[in-house]
Amino acid sequence: MNVGVLALQGDFREHLFALAECGVTGKLVKTPEDISSVDALVIPGGESTTISKLAKAFGLFDLISKRISDGMPTYGSCAGMILVAKSIVDPASDQDTFGGIDMEVRRNAFGRQTESFEVDLEFESITGAPIRGVFIRAPWVESHGSAVEILSTVEISGVAHPVAVRQGRVLATAFHPELTGDNRVHRYFLEDVCKK
Repeated sequence: MNVGVLALQGDFREHLFALAECGVTGKLVKTPEDISSVDALVIPGGESTTISKLAKAFGLFDLISKRISDGMPTYGSCAGMILVAKSIVDPASDQDTFGGIDMEVRRNAFGRQTESFEVDLEFESITGAPIRGVFIRAPWVESHGSAVEILSTVEISGVAHPVAVRQGRVLATAFHPELTGDNRVHRYFLEDVCKK
């Protein structure tokens, strides 16, 4: 399987390394030809507005949206979660999403950069020790459709906010598993989401 990592901005190198540790050589995606040559796509953390604008500037935006709509397995972490959402609460000016998951997300939901945090998470379908969640200006799922599967939540002031979700062949996490050295989320994407 050819797995692409969108390499316009953000921590795409860390995702390449995580995929390599799972036995997959990822391909950097920067051009329309690149997106046409991959079977699955990882959208990294970074700045969702910048990634969206660069995808348009490089002629990738509509191609990625169509590939996701046509069933290409896709995993988005942090900014990637925002970009695979159907809509955004209070989006930045001219910010669009690729779509893929019937959800509305809130950008920077947990606060600013100085309020970044780490926490252990239970993750549906992944056994063993909890997943370490690294949250950096992270989003959460504000609302979602009935087809969206909630895989993990974080409780804030007694309210459980979804931070890992899946709809069919699209997976999204509000946190950064690529920064922890624990590659179980990437394995879940490769071995479960991509195989359906």
